Amino acid sequence: MSSITRLVFATGAALGIGIAAGFAVSNTPTASAALPALVDGQAMPSLAPMLERVTPAVVNISSKTHTRVRDPMLDDPFFRRFFGVPNMPRERVEQSLGSGVIVDAAKGYVLTNNHVVQGADDITVTLADQRELKAKIIGTDPDTDVAVIQIAAENLKAIPLADSTRLRVGDFVVAVGNPFGLGQSATTGIVSALGRSGLRGLGYQNFIQTDASINPGNSGGALVNLNGDLVGINSAIFSPSGGNIGIGFAIPSSLAGDVMGQLVKTGSVKRGSLGIETQNVTPEIAEMLGAQPGKGAVVTRVLADSAAENAGLRPGDVIVSVNGRNVSTEQDLHNTEGLLPVGSEVQLGILRDGKTTTATAKLTAQTSASVEGQALDPRLVGAEFTQIADRQRQQGLRGAAITRVADGSRAESNGLKAGDVVVAVNQVDIRNLEDLKALTRRQSRQLLLTVVRGQNAYFVMCE
Repeated sequence: MSSITRLVFATGAALGIGIAAGFAVSNTPTASAALPALVDGQAMPSLAPMLERVTPAVVNISSKTHTRVRDPMLDDPFFRRFFGVPNMPRERVEQSLGSGVIVDAAKGYVLTNNHVVQGADDITVTLADQRELKAKIIGTDPDTDVAVIQIAAENLKAIPLADSTRLRVGDFVVAVGNPFGLGQSATTGIVSALGRSGLRGLGYQNFIQTDASINPGNSGGALVNLNGDLVGINSAIFSPSGGNIGIGFAIPSSLAGDVMGQLVKTGSVKRGSLGIETQNVTPEIAEMLGAQPGKGAVVTRVLADSAAENAGLRPGDVIVSVNGRNVSTEQDLHNTEGLLPVGSEVQLGILRDGKTTTATAKLTAQTSASVEGQALDPRLVGAEFTQIADRQRQQGLRGAAITRVADGSRAESNGLKAGDVVVAVNQVDIRNLEDLKALTRRQSRQLLLTVVRGQNAYFVMCE
């Protein structure tokens, strides 16, 4: 099982459904076909009244992404003339189906997952009353997989956000979304675990785990409590086959709400940073530092003028706790650090020279070097490039990220999109932003970029 089990984002496309043969069908009505209205004088319990309030605020999202597909050989004028190929790019259209939750009826704000709308050129939202509306992206945050889109319509219904920090394992929850593109569905379960992290392929992680059935197409849908308040945004499932096996993950509403606030206000998210690089405590490192294997994250580098330097941290320190919460791995520290806002004060438990001590650090904003496309090559005008995020490095990517592409720019006309990761230039692999600068500095006649977009890789010929 472990060799094929994988984390699946709960996004899907509409599927045909076949009905298995072999079931006898009777037209004879039976007295037991319906539940009694009362049992011992009490009304039968039902989630229907709550769902009648919730379902109008859960929407279906269909997004389309248009991608230019070019064969580098056919960009040579000789080959085009020889084979009679017209001088025009081909285009691939990719469609994604998911869900969303209206959280502000007056302004039309819809919470969903970043992976539902990432790179989309066209987004259509279908309401529970079957109205279809075009949506625009307000902001996205790949590191938490949260996105905010906006629709304009009258008589919208919204779901209030609950305080997800008050959830307990065992609380009943209901997942509402659009599985397999079938239309709106509701499933029930409980909170199976809290604070889940360490899931491969995702960024900052603090997931609610639930056994409420979540399937492809449920991404971005609502996880609500029995009051009908939003406690989470359904995001992914852990599955050997791609279908539900009772292990689903949702982004807590408190985290999603904080991210949404920043996206609505500025269009981006700023996170706190200690300004350190760390690694896990291996048995060899533990023996050298007098630490316990698998307990804490050892500091390997402290950046100048960082929160960590101001707090007195130094290479060789082992961070074993943050705000009283144990740190077992580098990922634990990464999650805790990245989920706290800029300016937060954190209490660090440190093991130094075999002795325990504490330090207080005030998180500063994460910084990243960036360069404008016009400084690299005229064919990249309008694009902004930065170092790739920690989340992408954890996925094994190496290269440079595109954070912005101006409308109507040469970069846009060449098919580049915000969120792309450039991994090669003229089929030479790059590791970082400096490699991108070095290779584009050569000003080759041909500029062929290999980009990773979502789960796919493409050639982009820049002209």
